[in-house]
Amino acid sequence: MTDTPFVVSAQWLSEHLDDPQVVIVDCRFSLADPELGRRQYQTSHIPHAYYLDLNQDLSSPVQQHGGRHPLPNPMELANKLAAIGINFQETLVVAYDDSRFAFAARLWWLLRYLGHDRITLLDGGWSSWQAGSYPVTDTVSQPASGNFIPQLQPDWVVDIETVKARKNLPGVVLVDSRESDRYRGEREPIDPIAGHIPGAVNYPWQEVCNAQGYVQSPTEQQHRWSDLKPAEEILVYCGSGVTACVNLLSLEMAGIRTAKLYAGSWSDWCSYLLTAET
Repeated sequence: MTDTPFVVSAQWLSEHLDDPQVVIVDCRFSLADPELGRRQYQTSHIPHAYYLDLNQDLSSPVQQHGGRHPLPNPMELANKLAAIGINFQETLVVAYDDSRFAFAARLWWLLRYLGHDRITLLDGGWSSWQAGSYPVTDTVSQPASGNFIPQLQPDWVVDIETVKARKNLPGVVLVDSRESDRYRGEREPIDPIAGHIPGAVNYPWQEVCNAQGYVQSPTEQQHRWSDLKPAEEILVYCGSGVTACVNLLSLEMAGIRTAKLYAGSWSDWCSYLLTAET
């Protein structure tokens, strides 16, 4: 493979299970039950897959500000990636979850943020693997030895001050990736304040895939973002910087590469509103 595809099929992955240049990562997770994904992995997973946990591996500890899932320390993550056999810019990483890319896309974005472009997603996720009756195992993959020296892309991320300063400028669009009722402030199941950042437009992340978790075509992704084509810069957020990565995947598939992640997202924005109230 020369150009890394955005997704691969379960059949493709089944044919590359023993490829030494492929590392599979299970990203299953539940915000409501943070240990569920690890238990699922220990019960049954794709052979040779490693497990990376959203809270423990793909985020850093929560602080007063910075949101519910701050970005992980780059060197700590790089060491974890090396320990599952990933060689920088050589290994093809295939990530999967069972949540329509909600968590696998976080790893997809993080690896590219660290300078590793050889990352793809399993189309349809875990359910597509099961539907194809491909092999599964409960054997936990043993640590491996890779070499991963990150080359950060710091301009891919913005903080709250940058969002405040840029969101109303001509040519800048702020995208809220959450469900529409959360965007409108009608429901807020996680964060202490409902609503959205003033000026944001709503593109729910679930629209990137169909109901079965298979990604929409690049043409459909282009159509989805057609109103934003003239934008010079797109700032994307969600609740905590996780599902926003699904929209960043969608934008990349549509050929729009001016998008940046507000990593702290609504949970970070909220934390300052709460501080102001006290």
